[in-house]
Amino acid sequence: MKQLCTILMMLGLNVVVNAQKKTTIHLWPDTVPDESAAKHAAVVTPDTSNNIVRLTDVTDPILEVFPASSKNRNGKAVVICPGGGYAILAINHEGYEVAEWLNKLGYTAFVLQYRVPKKESGALQDAQRAMRIVRSRAAEWKLDPDKIGMLGFSAGGSLTARASTRYNEPTYTPVDKADSASAKPNFSVLIYPAYLDKGPGNSLTPELLVDAQTPPAFLFATADDPYANSALVMAAALRNAKVNVEQHLYPKGGHGYGLRTNNAAGATWPLLLEKWLVSIGY
Repeated sequence: MKQLCTILMMLGLNVVVNAQKKTTIHLWPDTVPDESAAKHAAVVTPDTSNNIVRLTDVTDPILEVFPASSKNRNGKAVVICPGGGYAILAINHEGYEVAEWLNKLGYTAFVLQYRVPKKESGALQDAQRAMRIVRSRAAEWKLDPDKIGMLGFSAGGSLTARASTRYNEPTYTPVDKADSASAKPNFSVLIYPAYLDKGPGNSLTPELLVDAQTPPAFLFATADDPYANSALVMAAALRNAKVNVEQHLYPKGGHGYGLRTNNAAGATWPLLLEKWLVSIGY
């Protein structure tokens, strides 16, 4: 954590103070399921291009808690899944910066460091466990346990979609009382999601079990994003299942812009998402 905060400070990012004060929750108190490597802090890669801090080699998954201020707290929460191709986590760009924005709207934010690299099964276990921990401890953060959503970018969008459609699947042996809570997000937000079109002919990825019980979803992508088809096929599946879904396909912006306003797409989706959350009561 000390190394991470130092890098954030070197990059001049204003989330450093929050990053230093936040609470850290280790998802797995003892053995991490299906993990052979020893627990240790995530490794910060030397690549800080575009002012992005990239983490890898996550063997001890954690939730970093960013409580909303008592002045504007709305009793709702969002678990944030940064992207990075299931290889790294763009932890500040698609994690801390988003948490800071959500805090301003009154949401308590939880940034998830899920297992990477290339540990997709472990990542789903981490996402399910994270949702259960947040829901089981909702009173601690003055949250409504029925108003906890998940937001993901790129591979984090893939993970969010998987968590939102496979929440009833037992992927690990229960650890404690927290695992009696539901792993189902109350809503999902997929921002330039990837890997959702791995079915035949670029159709919906077979593991995504979309049905009428899938939570409401907001999707945003751009037409010039090479992964844009993921959002299109997921939105179509949700619509066909009669799920509350809102999709936006912006003309330009590419991929990986987060909410940084030097990209028009990055400046647009937060405004649209805020309106959608109000419209569905979250």
